[in-house]
This record gives sequence, C-alpha cells and structure tokens, in this order.
Amino acid sequence: MTTLTGVTALYRRREQLPLRTRLLVTFGAVLALHGAAVVLLLAGLVTAGGPLAPGLVLTAYLAGIKHSYDWDHLAAIDNSTRTFVAQRRDPVSVGFAFSLGHSSVVVLAGILVVGGAAVVGQFMEAGTTGNHVLGLIGSGVSGIFLLAMGLFNGSAFIRAARAYRSVQGGGAVREDDLEAQGFVARMLAKPLSRVRRPRNIYVLGFLFGLGFDTATTIGLLVMAAAASLAGVSPLALLALPLAFTAAMTLCDTANGVAMLRMYSSALHNPQRTLGFNALITGISAVSALAISFITLGGFFNAAFGLEDPVTSWLGDVDLGEAGLLLVLSLLAAWGVAFMRGRLSAPPGK
Repeated sequence: MTTLTGVTALYRRREQLPLRTRLLVTFGAVLALHGAAVVLLLAGLVTAGGPLAPGLVLTAYLAGIKHSYDWDHLAAIDNSTRTFVAQRRDPVSVGFAFSLGHSSVVVLAGILVVGGAAVVGQFMEAGTTGNHVLGLIGSGVSGIFLLAMGLFNGSAFIRAARAYRSVQGGGAVREDDLEAQGFVARMLAKPLSRVRRPRNIYVLGFLFGLGFDTATTIGLLVMAAAASLAGVSPLALLALPLAFTAAMTLCDTANGVAMLRMYSSALHNPQRTLGFNALITGISAVSALAISFITLGGFFNAAFGLEDPVTSWLGDVDLGEAGLLLVLSLLAAWGVAFMRGRLSAPPGK
C-alpha cells in the first residue's frame, strides 16, 4: 500500500511539472527508442554483418511513419486529446502512450518471430482462429471507443457552434460553452471518466493493435521472418520492430502535442478562436464517428459472417488512405485559421 501511494504521489508530481519539462521528457523517450534501434542494428552488423539489415531497418522505419497516419490513430489521439483538454488537463504524452501501446503488440510479435515461435504465424495468417479472434478484439474496442469519443465531441461541437453564432450576433461567450454538455455528455461521463491519463490511452493503443489487420504491421513481421532465413543477425532483426516503434511514436507524439496546443489555445482564448475550435471539434467528431462506423461495420461482417455489400465494403476500407483525408482536412483548417488571423490583425503586427 505504501509503494502504491508513493507511485501515485510521484505521478501527480510529474503532472505538475512545467509543460516544457514534460515535453522534453516525452520527446527524450522517443529519442531513446531511436537510439535503441540504432544500437541493436550496429550490434547486429558487428556480430553478423551483411548489407541486408540496414535496408530492412529503414523499410521498417518508413512503415512506422505510414502506420501513424492510419485514420484510427489520428482519430483516437485527436479525440482523446480534445477530451483531456475539456477536462482542464494538458498531458503531452497522449500520442506517445497510444503509439507505445499499439507498437507493443508489434514488438512482442517481432520478438516471438525472431525467437522462432511458429505460433505467431497462426495469428498473422488470415482465416485462422487466432487471427479472427484478435481481429474482433481490436476492431471491437477501437470501434466502440471512437464511437463514444465521436458522440462526446459531437456534443461539444454543437455547443461551440451555437456559441460562435451567438458571438457573431453580438452576444458573449462563456468558457463552458466549449465543453460537451447535455444528454450525450452525461451518458458518456462515467465511462470516459476512466480515461483520464495517458496510461489509460496506452491500454487502448495495445487493444487497438491486437487485430494484426494493418498491411505494414503484417509486412514487418513477414519481413523479419524472411530475413531470419537469410541469415540476418537476431539483434538486427530486433531492430526492425523497434525502428517501427520509434517512427510511429515520433509521429503520434508530434500529432498529440499539436492537438494539445490547438485545443488549449481555443479554450484559453475562446473569443479569438471560437470559430476555429468549433471547426476542428466538428472535424474530430466526424472523423471519430466515421471510423467507428467503418470499424464496427467490418466487425459485424467478420463476427457474424455477413455477406451483404455494405459491411463487406466497410471491412475492406483502407484506413491508411482514409487517414490522409483527415490530415488534409486538419491542415486546411489550420491554414484557413492562420490566414484569417493574419488578415484580421491590426496593421504593423
């Protein structure tokens, strides 16, 4: 009990650290992952040599970057950050925690592949019972969580849009106009109250990753298995999932920090950024609801063996390509807000 109390006190002190300090710690952890991947690669080259390993590690790194822009990553990190900020919290490691949880599945599977565990193949091979069960867990958890986040932030969007129209008509805005309220918010308050710290997002990221349904993840593990047959050092092979993790955590952490700054600015300066906040919150809610619809459609198709064209199509949607649409939408919103800010600024500023 004493140890648990001490850990809790330490965690609370960490939350009270300055924002810059927490940013340095978080990105320092990302840098440490990069360093560990490089060390493993160099150790593998020293022990076994061969030109194959560096190319494989670079391929794994690029796969991690691509995977970080899957729509479920972007929607989960964006909506989680929006919810944290609405609760007057500003954790900088939401993206890092989600990515670390997601990639923990890849690292564990990579270790088992390098260790020669043939059972991993049962989870990777489409059509097997293991692959089917893990796929249902991953898609079910991600679909339900994003549905809840989409509904919660949809409520926040409605209030923000009403407040924006009020301001346009000469009315005043209160800070709580940017918060989710009403029936939906009350309904989701209890389940979402359990997601209050980045460590909770780590668990969600881990469950999201259980599906093994992303081409880059499966390709990475197959690449590790093939490379082991080609004589690549086990240490260099372990650098593959670690390089994948390093790249994904870098992009997801940067995404989480960008979302934090954006939403915090909207809450701290509601009069100035109310319209921008409403727009971004709307995009977040729509993205979460859309991805939950796609994911749950695929879930029901796989769980009940449906053959209708709608759920069959939803099960085949490439979330990586869809993620690019969300990135472009957010960039367009940022660009519009920036130009409007420049145009409305007084001359000489």
